Amino acid sequence: MNQVDDKTYRERVYEIVRRIPSGRVMTYGLIAEILGEGYTPRTVGYVMHGADTENVPWQRVINSQGACSTGRMTMPVNLQQNMLESEGVVFSDKGKCDLGEYLWYPDGFAKDEQESPTLFV
Repeated sequence: MNQVDDKTYRERVYEIVRRIPSGRVMTYGLIAEILGEGYTPRTVGYVMHGADTENVPWQRVINSQGACSTGRMTMPVNLQQNMLESEGVVFSDKGKCDLGEYLWYPDGFAKDEQESPTLFV
């Protein structure tokens, strides 16, 4: 079985995403960094593509540029950005939000800390 298809592997991603507060975001890369070995931004994106949209706030995971990666992939177009804007996230005319303002870090993990990536076992 492919690791990305493993339920435990996916659930670790969803556990973090469920904790992101309304009006805040995380990047695919930050989630991968927190989870550690075996996770990459690409695999986190793959996992999020299969998320149960009723139980996982998928819209709160964006790319490292502060933009939504699903713009033309959803119906209606720009659904993810519209959902985030309804939560108070502001996007520029170029479709980017200020990660300095909206990026969320779970307790025990911040950009300047050297916390163990096995925080979410």
